[in-house]
Amino acid sequence: MAESFSTFDPADLLKSDEAIQVFLDDAFETGDATYIANALGVIARAKGMTKLSRETGLAREHLYKSLSAAGNPTLGTMLTVLNALGFQLKSQQKTL
Repeated sequence: MAESFSTFDPADLLKSDEAIQVFLDDAFETGDATYIANALGVIARAKGMTKLSRETGLAREHLYKSLSAAGNPTLGTMLTVLNALGFQLKSQQKTL
Protein backbone atom coordinates (compact mmCIF):
# COMPACT_ATOMS: atom_id res chain seq x y z
CA MET A 1 0.00 0.00 0.00
CA ALA A 2 1.35 3.42 -0.97
CA GLU A 3 1.92 6.05 1.69
CA SER A 4 -0.12 9.21 1.53
CA PHE A 5 1.28 12.56 2.57
CA SER A 6 -0.44 15.87 3.03
CA THR A 7 0.97 19.37 2.88
CA PHE A 8 1.70 20.92 6.26
CA ASP A 9 1.16 24.64 6.70
CA PRO A 10 2.07 26.05 10.14
CA ALA A 11 -0.41 28.88 9.50
CA ASP A 12 -3.18 26.34 10.16
CA LEU A 13 -1.99 26.06 13.78
CA LEU A 14 -1.95 29.79 14.55
CA LYS A 15 -5.53 30.16 15.75
CA SER A 16 -4.98 32.47 18.74
CA ASP A 17 -2.98 35.57 19.55
CA GLU A 18 -1.14 33.55 22.20
CA ALA A 19 -0.04 30.96 19.62
CA ILE A 20 1.08 33.75 17.29
CA GLN A 21 3.03 35.40 20.14
CA VAL A 22 4.92 32.18 20.88
CA PHE A 23 5.64 31.65 17.18
CA LEU A 24 6.84 35.24 16.76
CA ASP A 25 8.98 35.15 19.92
CA ASP A 26 10.63 31.96 18.68
CA ALA A 27 11.38 33.58 15.33
CA PHE A 28 12.95 36.68 16.90
CA GLU A 29 15.03 34.55 19.28
CA THR A 30 16.81 33.00 16.30
CA GLY A 31 18.17 36.36 15.18
CA ASP A 32 17.84 35.09 11.60
CA ALA A 33 16.28 37.79 9.40
CA THR A 34 15.16 35.26 6.77
CA TYR A 35 13.46 33.10 9.38
CA ILE A 36 11.76 36.14 10.93
CA ALA A 37 10.47 37.35 7.55
CA ASN A 38 9.15 33.88 6.76
CA ALA A 39 7.50 33.61 10.19
CA LEU A 40 5.75 36.94 9.60
CA GLY A 41 4.54 35.54 6.28
CA VAL A 42 3.13 32.47 8.01
CA ILE A 43 1.34 34.69 10.53
CA ALA A 44 0.05 36.93 7.74
CA ARG A 45 -1.41 33.89 5.95
CA ALA A 46 -3.01 32.74 9.22
CA LYS A 47 -4.65 36.13 9.70
CA GLY A 48 -5.52 36.58 6.02
CA MET A 49 -3.22 38.22 3.50
CA THR A 50 -6.03 40.19 1.83
CA LYS A 51 -7.19 41.61 5.16
CA LEU A 52 -3.60 42.48 6.09
CA SER A 53 -3.11 44.16 2.73
CA ARG A 54 -6.16 46.37 3.33
CA GLU A 55 -5.07 47.24 6.88
CA THR A 56 -1.48 48.11 5.94
CA GLY A 57 -2.08 49.69 2.55
CA LEU A 58 0.60 47.38 1.11
CA ALA A 59 -0.10 45.32 -2.00
CA ARG A 60 -0.70 41.61 -1.41
CA GLU A 61 2.02 40.77 -3.94
CA HIS A 62 4.47 42.94 -1.99
CA LEU A 63 3.51 41.19 1.25
CA TYR A 64 3.84 37.71 -0.25
CA LYS A 65 7.24 38.57 -1.71
CA SER A 66 8.64 40.40 1.32
CA LEU A 67 7.32 37.95 3.91
CA SER A 68 8.71 34.78 2.39
CA ALA A 69 11.81 32.68 2.98
CA ALA A 70 13.42 34.50 0.04
CA GLY A 71 12.09 37.91 1.09
CA ASN A 72 13.95 40.78 2.65
CA PRO A 73 11.38 43.21 4.06
CA THR A 74 12.36 46.71 5.04
CA LEU A 75 12.11 47.68 8.68
CA GLY A 76 9.19 49.90 7.71
CA THR A 77 7.31 46.97 6.20
CA MET A 78 7.99 44.82 9.26
CA LEU A 79 6.77 47.52 11.65
CA THR A 80 3.66 48.17 9.56
CA VAL A 81 2.82 44.46 9.42
CA LEU A 82 3.48 43.90 13.13
CA ASN A 83 1.29 46.88 14.02
CA ALA A 84 -1.56 45.62 11.81
CA LEU A 85 -1.27 42.20 13.46
CA GLY A 86 -1.52 43.80 16.89
CA PHE A 87 2.11 43.33 17.89
CA GLN A 88 5.07 45.63 18.40
CA LEU A 89 8.81 45.37 18.18
CA LYS A 90 10.67 46.25 21.36
CA SER A 91 14.20 45.87 22.57
CA GLN A 92 15.37 43.84 25.50
CA GLN A 93 18.87 43.67 26.87
CA LYS A 94 20.52 40.26 26.60
CA THR A 95 21.39 38.52 29.80
CA LEU A 96 24.87 37.04 29.89
